[in-house]
Amino acid sequence: MKKLFAVLLIMTLVLSCVAGVCAEGVSGKTFEAPAMPEGLDDSSNKVVIYSGAEEYRNEYFLKRINEAFPDYDVTIEYMPTGNLAAKLAAEGTDTDMDIFYDLDFSYAGLVEQYLADVSAYDQSIYVPDCQIENAHYLAATRNGGAIIVNPDVLAEKGIEEPTCYEDLLKPEFKNLISMPSPKSSGTGYMFVKSLVNAWGEDKAFEYFDGLAENILQFTESGSGPVNALVQGEVAVGLGMTAQAVTAINDGANLKILFFEEGSPYSLYGYAIPEGKQNRKAVVDVFNFFYTTLVLEDKELYYPEQVFVDQVNNIENYPTDIQYADMHDNTTEEKARLLDNWEY
Repeated sequence: MKKLFAVLLIMTLVLSCVAGVCAEGVSGKTFEAPAMPEGLDDSSNKVVIYSGAEEYRNEYFLKRINEAFPDYDVTIEYMPTGNLAAKLAAEGTDTDMDIFYDLDFSYAGLVEQYLADVSAYDQSIYVPDCQIENAHYLAATRNGGAIIVNPDVLAEKGIEEPTCYEDLLKPEFKNLISMPSPKSSGTGYMFVKSLVNAWGEDKAFEYFDGLAENILQFTESGSGPVNALVQGEVAVGLGMTAQAVTAINDGANLKILFFEEGSPYSLYGYAIPEGKQNRKAVVDVFNFFYTTLVLEDKELYYPEQVFVDQVNNIENYPTDIQYADMHDNTTEEKARLLDNWEY
């Protein structure tokens, strides 16, 4: 019954280093994984990872894993976070997935009955809101959102830069805004939740009814708005700060804005499906994420705070970000709110 509930609920949301060895990441921090359990199955060197991270991050992870474990056969397949959760909920422990990476906490909480216990991993390395009680998944990413604009498109259309959410309702923005669908993207949902918390549910949903009139497309993935901005297809995107910074550092003319309500954010984690923790290759790779790759991901791509004393060193990344109120960001609340989402 629990499995059926998880499948139905998630489908509603979608559709409606080696163990025991210290490793030093590029940030200079050093973490240590628990000692490797005895008697692990070493008969297979194949590890299948499903990841909600962008392709460039997945390519980096795979490169580093292959360097650390040249004898392992590791694949990383991109899958949007909602689809990833739905896959695990449908398959349970009978899945080809050995590890998942970058799954929204609210989804991870819904499928945690299918996840191996990882409470042996030291969570004192994390800031308080990234520590999970009775852990079946560990923190990987704080994904902050922003209003991102393409100044060239604004100038071409003769539109002034928006200064608040209400500006995006102006008729001149018709078909010039991109936003991820909150039903398939954690990025889309965090904008909905932040305005529900800031304004109240009725006003927030009334706002999105108006905003939908100006949306060119509700994208399936959180990457969609920044991609559309880079291509000049829209003037404004409700998207990820980190992706905007990456595009800017690659030469795109984009600008990152934060409105009075603050930067919405989601927390994302990684885990091992139950049963897969009995395989040595899987544990080796999972430990490499814990000791090394999550650190390097913060240093190179997503620097918003997950670890204690974490420093943001990425060029053009905003500092002193004021975050939105994201309280009550639970699986049940997400399901309830998205049940009322019509787009």
